[in-house]
Amino acid sequence: MEVQLKTPEELGALVRGRRTEQKLTQEDLAAVALVTPRLVGELERGKRTAQLDGVLRILAALGIDLFARLR
Repeated sequence: MEVQLKTPEELGALVRGRRTEQKLTQEDLAAVALVTPRLVGELERGKRTAQLDGVLRILAALGIDLFARLR
């Protein structure tokens, strides 16, 4: 499935949905992604200043690939 994301809030909703589908708590996901539970929560709430390296680790832990389409 491919989803176009335009806002941090949309990315956060995607992450939260995928995490709950996998029956993971924020703490579980943080441990797998080697980030803090606080970062997971901030990402899920759409915080605009979340650290990119941590976000990429969270996406990888959830099996979400990130692509860039050049127009």
